[in-house]
Amino acid sequence: MKLTYYGHSCFLLEVADKKVLFDPFITPNELAKDIDVDSIECDYILVSHGHEDHLADLVRIGKRTGATVVSNYEIVNWAAKQGLDKGHPMNTGGTWNFDFGRVRLCNAVHSSSFPDGSYAGLAGGFVIEAEAGTLYYAGDTALTTDMRLLTQQHNIDYALLPIGDNFTMGIDDAIQASNYINCGNVVGMHYDTFPPIKINHHEARGKFAAAGATLHLMEIGSSMPLFEQEHDEELRMGGVVQELVSEAQDAVNGEVKPAAEDKAEQ
Repeated sequence: MKLTYYGHSCFLLEVADKKVLFDPFITPNELAKDIDVDSIECDYILVSHGHEDHLADLVRIGKRTGATVVSNYEIVNWAAKQGLDKGHPMNTGGTWNFDFGRVRLCNAVHSSSFPDGSYAGLAGGFVIEAEAGTLYYAGDTALTTDMRLLTQQHNIDYALLPIGDNFTMGIDDAIQASNYINCGNVVGMHYDTFPPIKINHHEARGKFAAAGATLHLMEIGSSMPLFEQEHDEELRMGGVVQELVSEAQDAVNGEVKPAAEDKAEQ
């Protein structure tokens, strides 16, 4: 499994011999000017919500590749009207078994409208369960305790979280989100693209490290392997540390969870 970053919140996940593209916003992004959008191949395009900075290149890439659009009902219908006739509509809380893994469309706390201002359904995120592991793509969202529910249904190995603040969570809330989902491996997104969401990279990594987690800030155009053998121990320990941090916070609130302690002793 491999993850490639195309800037802002756009990633390409290569999993089970399929290519899954998230929230294609490339050509309007000055930071991604060196990316050739017409060279990107994909089998699926997952769209979290209707804002232009998440679907600006959807039609261009979708028409060229013939990819299946996976999103909420409103966005898939909108895409069909733009000439993208391959779509799989979902709605919040629903799951579906695709040929690359099981996908859950989960809650995100954010507005959603198409570039013309019309209604684009509810914003969402995705949990992808594949044979190699589980990835959470949060989409644009605020911190919400709904994230805790994901741990009752999924063991999340990597989380792609917005960290730019102003329009979404910032660094501190993203750290809390990683605690909620018991995931110590976080890939940052939705930062630096516009002046209101510029971050201090060194400070951000330091805050995550102090909380016992790893923040990956990928260079645009770069790729990183997921779930390869050399990363297994780091991944496991990152998750254990996050569970211990979460347990300590729950203990302060009188909600001790001994499961994390059991996991750490293994």
